Amino acid sequence: MVPTRKDSPYVPLTPEEIAEDTYRAYKLGVSSVHVHARDEAGNPTYKKEVYGEIFSAIRRKCPDIIICASTSGRSDRSLEHRAEVLELRPDMASLMMGTVNFIKNPSPNSQEDIVALAKRMEEHGVKPELEAFEPGFVNVAKYLASKGHLRPPLHFNLLLGSLGSMPAEARDLVFLAGSVPPGSTWAATGIGRFQLQVNVASMLMGGHVRVGLEDSLYYSYPEKSLATNEQLVERVARIARELGREIATPAEARAILGLDH
Repeated sequence: MVPTRKDSPYVPLTPEEIAEDTYRAYKLGVSSVHVHARDEAGNPTYKKEVYGEIFSAIRRKCPDIIICASTSGRSDRSLEHRAEVLELRPDMASLMMGTVNFIKNPSPNSQEDIVALAKRMEEHGVKPELEAFEPGFVNVAKYLASKGHLRPPLHFNLLLGSLGSMPAEARDLVFLAGSVPPGSTWAATGIGRFQLQVNVASMLMGGHVRVGLEDSLYYSYPEKSLATNEQLVERVARIARELGREIATPAEARAILGLDH
């Protein structure tokens, strides 16, 4: 979901709020930030002017962080609107490999739109973050790469635990990560109450993680205790170090993702 202040008072909305939240996470070791833009009313917006303000505010505070923009069609299905942010040339942008039926509303992605967005990303020098909610999405990515629509090395964000997608048991992550083509990189995201367990499983398997309020509003899901992005990042960074997984710097992350070429 894309949470609002109605969901939690800790959701950052304005460019400066988003940049400040990013900076707090950056100081804890975050090397990449996934960005959704909001209008003055706090609703999702595609407008590149708003994204531009957000990117500039983030760059002032975190000059070397990797910025990954959203091209989601969940709130606005217009291809042109979804692609507008790519003109700003963020480092990366999300690219969902299929349609997901979320509880409140679907996120439709036709093959035609996926290919068109991939082409726009290539034209603007933006690396796709391939979002996979189930194994069929990985198969689509392999097919598109074989046809030249995606250029290896590929990077996947594996999202588990949403109703209508891959469940979030450890065996599900093992299977989904095992489907990723050789030479690719991947991170794992747990939706809702599955965020922490998927993050930990990913780290144990040698993968990377996405963490934050977009995926879960709570620090403790059973207790429904609301979290900040900073708290969620601090916890996963601490666990990573305790597991012997040192946090990559932005420069190291760029090398891992092939963004330094």
